[in-house]
Amino acid sequence: MTEALVVRRETYIAAPPATVFAFLTDPEKILRWMGSEAITEVQPGGLYLVKGVRDNVARGAFREVVPVHRLAYSFGWEGSEAVPPGSSLVEIDLIDRDGGTLLRMTHSGLPDAAQCAAQADSTSMDPAMALALCTPLRPGSNCWQVMSNSALTINP
Repeated sequence: MTEALVVRRETYIAAPPATVFAFLTDPEKILRWMGSEAITEVQPGGLYLVKGVRDNVARGAFREVVPVHRLAYSFGWEGSEAVPPGSSLVEIDLIDRDGGTLLRMTHSGLPDAAQCAAQADSTSMDPAMALALCTPLRPGSNCWQVMSNSALTINP
């Protein structure tokens, strides 16, 4: 039996969990660090949609919402046969640590190693968010391409 492919990432963000949670759920704050359009209905069954800077559209539905602590939502790309909307699961835990937040992200349900690697590469989102929280941005800009030191693992 093949072990499931999972992308895991942890990064520390020098902001309280409530602030980080807002940057994951509030469309205006999401656009500070990624995408050109965002729609979120932050409740179980609610829509998660982010149009990327390269016109890719991520779509899913919230499965679990524990304000300030945890989010889980289905995820996929519109028009993708490999990872269609709702075919994978993103889980994010926000842990209050040392005056800031440890963001622990797990992305599971990916179909193969190539998609796992592609999604791992796109998880630059948490360092970009960390930068957005502490850096003023020009209107209409975001920090999707910004990378920082964070731990990334891909299993198996």
